[in-house]
Amino acid sequence: MTAPPPAETRSIVYLGTPATAVPPLRALREAGYEIPLVVSQPDTRRGRGAAFQPSPVKASALDLGLDVSDDLGDLAVVRADLGVVVAYGGIIPPPLLEQMPMVNLHFSLLPRWRGAAPVERAILAGDEATGVSLMAVDEGLDTGAVYRRAEIPIAPDEDSGALRARLVALGTDVLIDALAEGLGEPEPQTGEPVYAEKITTEDRHIDWTQPAVQIHRQVRVGGAWTTFRDQQFKIWRTAVDDSPVAPDADRQRAELPGAISGLSAATGEGRIDLLEVQAQGRTRQVASAWRNGARLRPEDRFV
Repeated sequence: MTAPPPAETRSIVYLGTPATAVPPLRALREAGYEIPLVVSQPDTRRGRGAAFQPSPVKASALDLGLDVSDDLGDLAVVRADLGVVVAYGGIIPPPLLEQMPMVNLHFSLLPRWRGAAPVERAILAGDEATGVSLMAVDEGLDTGAVYRRAEIPIAPDEDSGALRARLVALGTDVLIDALAEGLGEPEPQTGEPVYAEKITTEDRHIDWTQPAVQIHRQVRVGGAWTTFRDQQFKIWRTAVDDSPVAPDADRQRAELPGAISGLSAATGEGRIDLLEVQAQGRTRQVASAWRNGARLRPEDRFV
């Protein structure tokens, strides 16, 4: 059984790791809450041969003069009213939940998209809206009752980075307002749960027989890739093109999934315009610059 939240919150322990968890930490500090401890994942190497680097949350906490640990066990000896969890990236043991009430700021409208990649899965699924949920932390995977939620629309061309930034800003406001007003009684989650599994390399691999709108969603998630002339080729920005193939084109070839015509490619349904790409061993560039250097041949295709 998890500990109940206090009627008034004065001191907070904070658990978070990536850059998305930095704004809520800084907002809590600016709002005047005492933060006796920040817990983040251990330092990691970034790049081959690189030195160990702290997580964005750890670096920010140290900049704020806060104590930081990578050991959850240190929570057992810290006195605080509440634990706030934002993208921590680890399981919190039940004994700690019994000792201290905790809330989690999750970037979806629970119970839809429980799990590791709610922002990316919402885009891939073509959701028209998403949001944030401030929930009680319990032993299940994002199963806790919800204290607050807020919804925003997803723009048709919005990528995961832009959407996540908007959700972080929204969630930070929701968190600060909820603590100021008092958490109150949470409401149990209702509806069919949907799980947001971690995005894999295969999720990013473009299948050109899919409709253009689905491929556009893959690109918006980030890191979408295909193969061009037997090398990996990344596509970073696209637009769905509903216009017909030019009359002077070889229609049979031009409509074959993956066939390249000008700055667009054929898909299983419709065409997709290339805006920003990255050939293997090169930096990202506008598609027109890549096309000029690639000297496309009639037989060239993405596969």
